[in-house]
Amino acid sequence: MSPMPEGNAIIYCEGAFATPNGKTAHGLIRRTERYRVLSVIDSRYAGKDAGKILDGIAKNIPIFSDLDTAFTHAIANGPPASHFVIGLAPDGGRLSPSARADVIKAIQMGLNVDSGLHDFLSEDSELVRLAKKHQVQLRDVRKTPPRNQLHFFEGKIEQVDSFKIAVLGTDSAIGKRTTAWMLVDGLRNAGYSAELIGTGQTAWMQGAHYSLMLDSLINDFLTGEIEHAVWSAWNDLHPDFIVIEGQGSLLNPAYPGGYEILAAARPDAVILQHAPTRRTYDGFPNYHIQPLEKQITAIEMVSEKPVIAIAINHEGLSQVEIPIVCRQINQQTTLPAADVLVNGATGIVSTILQFKTESSKNEKTKAT
Repeated sequence: MSPMPEGNAIIYCEGAFATPNGKTAHGLIRRTERYRVLSVIDSRYAGKDAGKILDGIAKNIPIFSDLDTAFTHAIANGPPASHFVIGLAPDGGRLSPSARADVIKAIQMGLNVDSGLHDFLSEDSELVRLAKKHQVQLRDVRKTPPRNQLHFFEGKIEQVDSFKIAVLGTDSAIGKRTTAWMLVDGLRNAGYSAELIGTGQTAWMQGAHYSLMLDSLINDFLTGEIEHAVWSAWNDLHPDFIVIEGQGSLLNPAYPGGYEILAAARPDAVILQHAPTRRTYDGFPNYHIQPLEKQITAIEMVSEKPVIAIAINHEGLSQVEIPIVCRQINQQTTLPAADVLVNGATGIVSTILQFKTESSKNEKTKAT
């Protein structure tokens, strides 16, 4: 594993910060081991603190209107920038003409460029030529390994005796990855070893050591790559817990992620991320989100494992409304519900530990 952080990053999020299309930038503001985050670019919030805009907590990460200003500020205040990281996550993962122009400028400034988009920088002949001229690296995080390096499902997941938790969601861009990281931190703080399995570009950029790009993989190898990532974390480290980041949702018409995770990772339990105020799927206003109970039923039917807690996304809720909504969900589903960004992950971690203890007792009873 390469030493981290790898460099000092300016995060590009023009026009998308504090929106679902800025979720990669949001993840890097909240945490990353891979980079030292110096600043964010989004002209709409120039002069603001990125953490303050995102979560109401200052992170001393300024937002600038353009790359020139961000680059100059880093030189003047130190340390200078080494990476230009595209923090955009638009539908379809395409690189807009305006964003491409800023990538060109970043290369000319001598910055390495990391991108998690589906438009691969390394296949753009002009960008490749410029990168070679200015001796910088282009990394396409979503570019999968060659087919001869991909894994087919083998069944070796059955060797894994770490307790596996999948963090799935009722929609895309709903907070699954953030909750997954907070559960990993919470389990570690409680004295257990825990590893995250990243399934998208942002988790990799945050420094997840065991990762795959679920939405870029050829279908034949998808379950094998999930299995191999989980198995590798177990084989290398034998952690007490493995937390798997979900993608999309089972019933999302555009991003029906989760089936392969349930099938290949074979989690022992599921935490379900939910935004109570959302009525339609992200980016698809004509498609209504199915009720929470139906989403839970779908997960439990596919996995034959229980959803044991609901982690809520508080978008559209006031601070006063959050505990009220959590109580309503608890009454509605009989499951504990919590907003981990507001209240921390302690409550859900306690639920996980209690469920694991009860599961172990049941297994011992069956064995005798």
